[in-house]
Formats: sequence, C-alpha cells, structure tokens
Amino acid sequence: MESKIKNYLFLIGFHIVLGILIYLVPFISKIYGILIIVVGLYFIIKTRNKNNEVLYAAAYVVGSEVFLRMTLGNPNHEFSKYSVIVFLILGMFYSGFSKSSIIYTFFLALLVPGIVIGISEMSLFAPNLRKTIMFNISGEIALGISALYCYDRKITIKELNNLLLIMGLPIISCSIYLILFTPELKEILTGTSSNSETSGGFGPNQVSTCLGLGMFIFFSRVLLESRNKTFLVINLLLALNITYRGLITFSRGGMITGFIMIIILVFVIYVYSRKVSKLKLLSIVSFLIAVLSFIWIFTEIKTGGLISKRYANQDALGKVKSSRFTGREELAAGEIDMFLSSPFLGIGVGKGTELRTESMGFICASHNEITRLLAEHGSLGILILMILFFTPIFLYIDNKQNIYIFCFIFFWLLTLNHASTRTAAPSFIYALSLLKVKFDDQEETVVRRKQVI
Repeated sequence: MESKIKNYLFLIGFHIVLGILIYLVPFISKIYGILIIVVGLYFIIKTRNKNNEVLYAAAYVVGSEVFLRMTLGNPNHEFSKYSVIVFLILGMFYSGFSKSSIIYTFFLALLVPGIVIGISEMSLFAPNLRKTIMFNISGEIALGISALYCYDRKITIKELNNLLLIMGLPIISCSIYLILFTPELKEILTGTSSNSETSGGFGPNQVSTCLGLGMFIFFSRVLLESRNKTFLVINLLLALNITYRGLITFSRGGMITGFIMIIILVFVIYVYSRKVSKLKLLSIVSFLIAVLSFIWIFTEIKTGGLISKRYANQDALGKVKSSRFTGREELAAGEIDMFLSSPFLGIGVGKGTELRTESMGFICASHNEITRLLAEHGSLGILILMILFFTPIFLYIDNKQNIYIFCFIFFWLLTLNHASTRTAAPSFIYALSLLKVKFDDQEETVVRRKQVI
C-alpha cells in the first residue's frame, strides 16, 4: 500500500510541476505535446497493444487536449482528435475489433453523403475549405473509430478506473496552470459572462468542459478508489481545486455536466449496494454535499456574489438575461430551419458555418452537435443520432458491470448540446460506454459490499 501511495504521489507531483514549468517556460508545452504522441506510439508498438495500451494513450491525449490548446502546445487545432484516431486505428491493427461493431462502420458510412454534398455546395475556391470540412466532421470520425475499437472489448473495472486516472492527470496540470495564470478575481470580474482570464486566456466553454470532467474523475476516485485516509485526502483536495477552477470560468455547461455525472454515479452505486452499505454511502454522500456546499460558498465570496447570479442567468445587477443560453438557441433554431429546407440529405458538412459567416459577417461555428447533424446530414442525421443513442443502451442489458455507462452517455449527450464536438472528449468518452466491463472475484465482492467507498 505504501508503494502505491508513493507512485500516486509521484504521478500527481509530476503533473503539478509540469503545470508550473509550462507557465514559466511556455515552449515546454510544445515539447510536452510531441512527447505525448512519441511515447504513446512507442509503448503501443513495443507491446503490440497486448493490454489495451492504445486506450491509455488516447485517454491521456483527451485529458491534455484543452491544456495543450490553451498553452499552444498542439501543432494545429484538431491535432488531438487526429492523434486519438491514429492510436485507435493502430490498436485495431494489433488487436482487431468485434464483428458486432459493424453498426459503427455503418455510422461512418452515413457521414459520407454529407461530406460529398458539403464539398460540392461550398465554393471550391473558398479559403480553408478542407479545414472547415474537417473541423465539422473530425469529431464524428473520432467517435466512429473509437467506438469500433471499444465495442464489446473486455476490460476490468480496475483498468477502467486507471484509464480515467490517466485522463485526469493532465487536467491537474491544467488546474495548476490556471492558478498561476489567473489574476486576482476582484481585478477582472465585472460581470457574469464566461471569463477567458480565469480560463487561461482560452475559451471558457472548452476549459469548463475539461475541468467538469476532471471534477467527476476525482470525485469518482473519492467514492471508489480511496482505500485509506491518505488517498481520500489527496483525491478530495484535487477534486475541490478543480471544481473551484471550473466554477470561476463562469462557463456553466461543463460544470453542470460534471455535477450530473457525479449524481448518476452515486445513484448507480446506491442501487447496487446492500442495505448496510447504503447507509454508509449516504453518510459519505452527505459529507460530499457539505464539502461541495463549502466550495460553492467560498466561490460565492471570492466572486462577490457573481457566481450565483451567473447560474441564475442574471447579469451583475441581478437582472435576468434575455437569452438563457447566450445566443446558442438562435444558432440551434437556424440549424433546424436548415434541416427543414433540406430534410433528405441536408445542406452538407461545413455549409452551415459558411451560411452563418455570410449572414453575420464573421465565422460562427455551431455549439450544438445534434442540430448541426440534422442541418448538415438531414434524415441521415436522425439515423446517426438513433444509432449513437440506442446502441450503448442496448449493450447495457448485458453490460451492467460498467457502472460508469450512464455517466459516459450523459457526458457525451450534454456536451454535444453546449460545446458540440470541439474537443475529442465527448467522442472518446462515448466510446467508453461500449466497453465490456468485468469485475474479478475479489473486486466483485468489494463492490457488492461497497467497501470501495
């Protein structure tokens, strides 16, 4: 146990130092980004993916994506999505994939008509045509490739928890960077809009999504992977720091999504617990509620009451804002109109961005992947959404030991509605809901008795 604590502290300490170093010497971020890919490829090729190394490599890429974008460590905006695609294709080369996953081959095929129409409808001489097409379709491609690899692939609950930890480690670096980057709140908070200065100078929506995910990961470790007081204190401190950093971005989508995931996980654990363990779980949940209440009150004090106004959709004076979703509902309504104008095959991938740019005078991408799929793929978009939503639900019938399955599905679904597929996270985490999770005998006994909490 002592060696496990030392290893855990080393991993966390390394990523804390990394966040500090990248703040002090920004160029290190570029080296860090390259090393992630090089080291990932090295281990995958060396081991020939015998223990699903591609999942760990892809998970780390997903966890580091926003941090690398924030610190200019990625060669281009979509680099992390491309990396996830390459890793998982390499994994399928070494380990194959389930024949039953053909449904996701069909899903990828359904994307093709929209791409063809997009290329034909958009001006061939339009600037950044390829970039626009890839920006709008790379998330779906990453999802399809990830799903092909993960579908019905066996993994233990211990490996899945380790996978989430790997994803959470670079989020620690991100939170440390934000501590150093963020000025005194009193100097910069003048309203209740999303704040780029508390988001590392980057998009608050994406940073909130990343931190909301990190909050869930470390609160899940408080519940399931804190076997003694040392682990409990470490995981709780990490969760609270990430939660506070996420709240002060003033971007609600990612944080609300993280809170919903935690609620779902607690509910699932409660349902699977025996009577005695349920009482123990309730006491722990009561403690977590008290801790979260404290961090909310602390944030309320530090922001001068602005955070509660933000979540109540009010401005700094307490007046309710006219738009509850900062104008996103107008974009979604416009995409519904596009769907109605071309309901069969849609207007084509990227065409929606082009039309909005022409009408508004500036580039305005979609924030809602659901309405974008309808607009750009038409009736095929409806079929795509049905495949994505119902397949993991169907698999759950024979996959009830994946206690995270509904957490993953809801992260994907909710993130699509506020951040589209701007990052690789929703695509990859959706695919994790397709894994065939198994407990070994010892783990199953522990979970049934709920000693893990």
